[in-house]
Amino acid sequence: MTIQLPDGHGGLRTYEPRTEPLALTTGTPFTSRTVFSAAHVVADPYADVSPDSPAAVDWDATLAFRRHLWSHGLGVAEAMDTAQRGMGLDWAGAAELIRRSAAEARSVGGRIACGVGTDQITGGSLAEIRVAYEEQLALVEESGAQAILMASRALAAAAQGPEDYLEVYGHLLRQSAEPVVLHWLGPMFDPALEGYWGSSDLDAATDTFLEVIAAHPDKVDGIKVSLLDAQREIDLRRRLPQGVRCYTGDDFNYPELIAGDAQGFSHALLGIFDPLGPLAAEAVRVLDTGDTDGFRALLDPTVELSRHLFQAPTRFYKTGVVFLAWLAGHQKHFTMVGGLQSARSLPHFARAYELADGLGLFPDPKLAEERMKNLLSLYGVNQ
Repeated sequence: MTIQLPDGHGGLRTYEPRTEPLALTTGTPFTSRTVFSAAHVVADPYADVSPDSPAAVDWDATLAFRRHLWSHGLGVAEAMDTAQRGMGLDWAGAAELIRRSAAEARSVGGRIACGVGTDQITGGSLAEIRVAYEEQLALVEESGAQAILMASRALAAAAQGPEDYLEVYGHLLRQSAEPVVLHWLGPMFDPALEGYWGSSDLDAATDTFLEVIAAHPDKVDGIKVSLLDAQREIDLRRRLPQGVRCYTGDDFNYPELIAGDAQGFSHALLGIFDPLGPLAAEAVRVLDTGDTDGFRALLDPTVELSRHLFQAPTRFYKTGVVFLAWLAGHQKHFTMVGGLQSARSLPHFARAYELADGLGLFPDPKLAEERMKNLLSLYGVNQ
């Protein structure tokens, strides 16, 4: 059986799907790395909404996907960028997502960390930004989840320099009940975050970031770095205080960063581990045995898919993530909050399907093939 896929040049090419998925099973908890998958949300396809409406979420399917990730030993990073935070999911929707997912995590014994931001406001003074952060931090802590202090668009707009970041983050860390994860999201993921930490010079911004951590090392569990620059992440993690972890958010270079070197390694908090969940979990269990080569053998081949999904404009990677979840049978439709299913082209989807199928990511390859053909027919591609 073959399928005709767009070649990106106005023509079609023949692809022969694989017939069997990669054999992966659930297993024991990880021992060498702490690994979170940032998880997507499933839209309610029956809701009569527009792209500007508040998100309509299919809660049953959304929570079922989180149980899927937990069943493989992964932690869930909730209400983050991958969940379309700030790109279709507003604070009211994120708050409900946090409450529901945290309760679900307690019921199954899953690990969860949740994003804390300021997206209930669009701007404001530093005092108003602190209050917005405090409101979200309180909700996450009350839910029993670990807090991830996300980069704030409002703070990026209001801050006059590094001292404003030091003041706001210092205030939040002093009052946090438990150690948090600090999140540095680069402008390739969100252009509104250009110049975060008070400078567009990444060396200067790194110094400010480290100054925040050095002042409160007991309140920082770790940092999550999403700059898509492997060497910068390595240099940064080598400068962290003892006991503060580096969670890679580098969806281009994650195998080498998680594997590490003689001077250390990164843990993981990755959007690509949404579609790669079972395979990523298998790879980390191999790494737990000390078999770095075996870990790389499993995970290195996934990088081409990840780089494809996260290609510029990088912020639209969520579309590919949800597309693959649909093909894999984790949801019954390919609809996204905010109408974001339209953010990538048919050739992009075709290549994502081909790469994911080649890796054996689809539990039912035939279902994935049928759904891909259905999508192609909507675009006028006859098989």
